[in-house]
Amino acid sequence: MSNFAIETVGLNYNFGNQTVVKDLSLQVPTGSIYGFLGPNGAGKTTTIKILLNLLQSPADQVFVFGKEINSNRIATLKRVGALVEQPAIYGHLTGKENLINRCILLGIRKSKSDEMLALVGLTEAANKKSNKYSLGMKQRLGIALALVSDPELLLLDEPTNGLDPNGIIEVRNLMIDLATKHKKTILVSSHLLAEIERTATHVGIINKGQLLFQGTINELHLLSKPMLEIEIDNIEHAAEFLANSGYQIADQTDKKILIPYTSSKDSGTINTLLIQNGFTVSSLYQQRKDLENLFLDITKNN
Repeated sequence: MSNFAIETVGLNYNFGNQTVVKDLSLQVPTGSIYGFLGPNGAGKTTTIKILLNLLQSPADQVFVFGKEINSNRIATLKRVGALVEQPAIYGHLTGKENLINRCILLGIRKSKSDEMLALVGLTEAANKKSNKYSLGMKQRLGIALALVSDPELLLLDEPTNGLDPNGIIEVRNLMIDLATKHKKTILVSSHLLAEIERTATHVGIINKGQLLFQGTINELHLLSKPMLEIEIDNIEHAAEFLANSGYQIADQTDKKILIPYTSSKDSGTINTLLIQNGFTVSSLYQQRKDLENLFLDITKNN
């Protein structure tokens, strides 16, 4: 049994003569929050629709829970929940009625609707018409609708799109909760890199339909050459002193010196060395590139 909830093998997909997904090999580990990153139009939504079999993939290229999607469509999709584009909510119904409606449709006991409302934090708003919901509440209701059948895998396409900061935090916390406490595997697409950084355990970066990077968040950070940023008095002398002591100065402003970061032990040594030689170090910390800059680096090199 594969320990990937999703695996695509050299997936190709064209709309007419335009290639939208090219030789895509995704590997989404079971139990992970997999951030599927890329600019708008990179092929993220198309890929998600292929994973849901809404668009048909060539045979033997898409596997969900180790089973080929086309030949195991019904059994596989029973284990998957999804929120693609806007949630399908009936505005004239309350949040609870929307969920009961979905329960009836799926032949699931109606009481499940209360559990789902509690899970996504909408118990208070259960009897409010859903067209009166904020965007964040609508997204959470959409996620609740996707969770009614208790899927093991959740596919969320840009779930924080158009949300206010509060709504973004709500959806983010809900995803972390679902993965850690409820053991769901989540594939979440986004073009907001900082957003993914806060939730994901694994990342796949796609551009123009091609996968440029795939790995854990930490592996992604290792790609970004981290710097040690030193705020110090007497910059000129300090830079000269560090250079004479064998350190490479990567950059220098009137307040800070940047040198390549190697380890926390090494940072401590540098700190001690500077202080012993009469410099006043006001701060010293490891600077990490945010994913925006990383993304630019990766896309530039491809």
